Amino acid sequence: MTTSDAFDVVVVGSANLDLVARTKRLPHPGETVSAHGYFEACGGKGANQAIAAARAGARTAFVGAVGRDAAGDILRSAFVTDGVDVARLATVDAPTGRALIGVSDDAENLIIVVPGANHALSIADIDASSSIIKHARVLLMQLEVPLAVVQHAASLAGDDTIVVLNPAPAAELPDTLLAQLDVITPNEHEVELLGGAESLLARGVGAVVVTEGPRGARLVTAAGTTRVPPHPVTPVDTTGAGDAFCGALSARLALDGGLGALPTALRAAAIAGALATTVEGAVPSLPRWARIAAVLQGA
Repeated sequence: MTTSDAFDVVVVGSANLDLVARTKRLPHPGETVSAHGYFEACGGKGANQAIAAARAGARTAFVGAVGRDAAGDILRSAFVTDGVDVARLATVDAPTGRALIGVSDDAENLIIVVPGANHALSIADIDASSSIIKHARVLLMQLEVPLAVVQHAASLAGDDTIVVLNPAPAAELPDTLLAQLDVITPNEHEVELLGGAESLLARGVGAVVVTEGPRGARLVTAAGTTRVPPHPVTPVDTTGAGDAFCGALSARLALDGGLGALPTALRAAAIAGALATTVEGAVPSLPRWARIAAVLQGA
């Protein structure tokens, strides 16, 4: 192993440019509403979680794909700004992914994702990244890239690598993948679509972390269920909160002692997710470790 292969967190996932409209309320099907604000920001679950992990203190690398366009250049620059390694960020002949996001004044959101280059990420790209995946302390993935890519990346993880999957958007998952997961992080809707926490454990997942928004989260293992209390805030935009949670969780698992540090890492993740709701946008809202740590120390 070389120094360049040793990352705390390696993220295999999506990168999008977010197009965000602020509205008084979200539209009903068939309805048009007027927006009172608009901005563009870097996003995509993979990109958000990679930057969140880096801001939470982890040496982070990103494996993904962008297009040969201005949006791809913007995303690449954003990774570099936050110190995320982009040596394995492929440039492909497909448009960079987009997310069309509506955010209401009560902080709810509605999101349509256009995958674009994210669906061009290939098994060959994962093979080219096999060394950093094998030697990562934590491998963090989502489901906005092809499932075959996620499965292959999981199969390349080293014996000491903690494999974390954020199963979003929810999809049917094979037992061969579930058996390779140390931690899965569905929200309360996704966990039901996946058959429930107990079913996931029975199919081989090591630990199920169910995020529940303002109610915090719950950790479900073979030993039972543990509540992760929320950090109270006044939200302005919930976009990216789940990604802040996953990125911070992975960073602290890598830095604070592995799976044995899961309860402490979850507390930090809950704080990160809550803090992210207090700032507009996905990447702009992801908190840095100093801010998370200050809340932890004051708790």
